[in-house]
Amino acid sequence: MMARKSESGSVPGKVTEEQVPVTDHTLFLRPEPDRVVLRPFVPAENGGGDSPARTRVGRILERVLGLAEEDLRSELDRVISSLAGRHHDVERVLRRRFYDMVEPVVGPRSVSSDQALLVAAYFVEEYSFEAVALFNPSIVAHPDQSGLEAGAVRFILSLRGVGEGHVSSIIFRTGEFTCPEGFVVNPASPWAISPTIEHIPGGAADDPGLRLVYAGCQDLSQVVIFPISFHQRHGIEDLRLVRFTEEDGHSVYLGTYTAFGGDTVRQELLRTADFVTFELNALRGKLSATKGMALFPRRISGHYAMLGRHDHENIWLLKSNDLYNWDSGDIIVSPRWPWEFVQMGNCGSPIEVDEGWLFITHGVGAVRNYCLGACLLDKANPSKVIARSTRPLIRPSPATRDGYVPNVAYSCGAMVVERTLLLPYGVADSFTAFATMPLERLFGTME
Repeated sequence: MMARKSESGSVPGKVTEEQVPVTDHTLFLRPEPDRVVLRPFVPAENGGGDSPARTRVGRILERVLGLAEEDLRSELDRVISSLAGRHHDVERVLRRRFYDMVEPVVGPRSVSSDQALLVAAYFVEEYSFEAVALFNPSIVAHPDQSGLEAGAVRFILSLRGVGEGHVSSIIFRTGEFTCPEGFVVNPASPWAISPTIEHIPGGAADDPGLRLVYAGCQDLSQVVIFPISFHQRHGIEDLRLVRFTEEDGHSVYLGTYTAFGGDTVRQELLRTADFVTFELNALRGKLSATKGMALFPRRISGHYAMLGRHDHENIWLLKSNDLYNWDSGDIIVSPRWPWEFVQMGNCGSPIEVDEGWLFITHGVGAVRNYCLGACLLDKANPSKVIARSTRPLIRPSPATRDGYVPNVAYSCGAMVVERTLLLPYGVADSFTAFATMPLERLFGTME
């Protein structure tokens, strides 16, 4: 997708005299309601009326097994044809759903291949995962940097897609950035892949982790990580990706995100080496029941380190010897300027530059305006603040204040390429825009 202007011709976050001079680009990523994925559907148990002793799965199975052969074939053909133009390997997805959901209640009954496919269709649904919004991006360098022009970097963009019921999922896009010429984001695939879902050891005490395998993925935009567990049922929100390098030089992609259970929130961790297989596990410890945690890209003095907003007001520096357990931390940045008087938070993982650890902040001010700033920490001792923004880099402008949640500019991560900051950000919890800024100009605005 090449850069294009908005419908109004305005640029999100357009610079005013009161703002720091970032360069906003006319590339916007907007939700596409026609992108759908097949996900599990489980009808609620309701007692069953005439057959309360049998489960609802069993009762639906009985109805399918009672169809005449001609009616069975006709209904199955209708289902397959309605899905074939919108999903890959429909029969494989249905067979997997049969084995996961229906086979445990089959018992001694004989079930044909056609009957298995049709009954499985009653336990899947199409989900439009970005029907409402596409926002809160993070960005990392792609593991494959081959075939690029000198100075170009291929990147992976994670995004929060919002669909039916205001339920959030994680989706991805890829693109290239060439400094200072600009960048492109590749078009999204019309297809989305339904993963193989496995339960794995780990996670919190009350539930296991998950392994998701997107076999046959040919384009990262086909991957959709939708809520699966009970603790995720109301949304998987705001992935903050980072390429984490261990002390032995081994690298893996990690990302913290918020699992929203309706009345509870907690932080969980995504791990992947290839963006085909993903492991999801809950974080533990008293600091994990919060939002906004983001890992440093390497250990600090032998410890894992994170930034977070444990008290919903200040930015904390957290340290741990266990990647999955977080119990201690200290406040390092507090509200100082009017545009951050309500609260501050980090917008993504810190970026290691010559001057120290650079990270983007968000501040909440009057009328619940969310603005973006920046902060620089000492490289050896990140509890020490070297400098921070005195004015917002990006604030909601008259042309960009309206959307699902008015007056919000928000990001979940940025990257630096050849001393230029590339900052994707969400606009009004509705769509995604991009800004760039040379580091020298950025540091010149901080104190």
